Amino acid sequence: MARQSDNPASRSDRVRLAALPGAVPTEFALQPDGETRKALAGQLGLSKLAKLRFSGAIHPEGRGDWRLEGDLGATIVQPCAVTLEPVTTRIDVPVTRRYVAEMPAPAAGSETEMPEDDTTEPAPEVVDLAEVMTEALSLAIPDFPRAEGAALEARTATPPGAAPIAEEETKPFAGLAALRDRLEDDD
Repeated sequence: MARQSDNPASRSDRVRLAALPGAVPTEFALQPDGETRKALAGQLGLSKLAKLRFSGAIHPEGRGDWRLEGDLGATIVQPCAVTLEPVTTRIDVPVTRRYVAEMPAPAAGSETEMPEDDTTEPAPEVVDLAEVMTEALSLAIPDFPRAEGAALEARTATPPGAAPIAEEETKPFAGLAALRDRLEDDD
């Protein structure tokens, strides 16, 4: 990793929570060098990771709880899902994690469903900022990037002598709707 904040508690990409001041936020800034970006691009299946920065602060929240708030910025290149041409994407996303000293236990016999965007987890001894950055980046990468103007062509495949299946035939509820309409007309 390259540049870091001047704050001694966050000089590396691993921050020991117990060493942070309990009254003020601790700022951090990661900006990986070219070699690190190249390795990360390979790990994430990218053609290129041109730029990457992750900065923010870890805020104390009560006794033993912490909130990480940051901004992730990256410029990535990956192959188009249709043409395989290189597609450059700019990523700018907020990153939030909440670390709590004690996770609330679910009531006995009850089902607890966690919301998808819940970023609360047990407070680790050490927060690995590079790991948080990598996770946030992997979640922000487009699954199916498309080059400008790239489109899938409609294709049909039928055996010789057979009629192609019409789109309406692939929609089973359309037939039921037509039947319902006919039954309503009969009444």
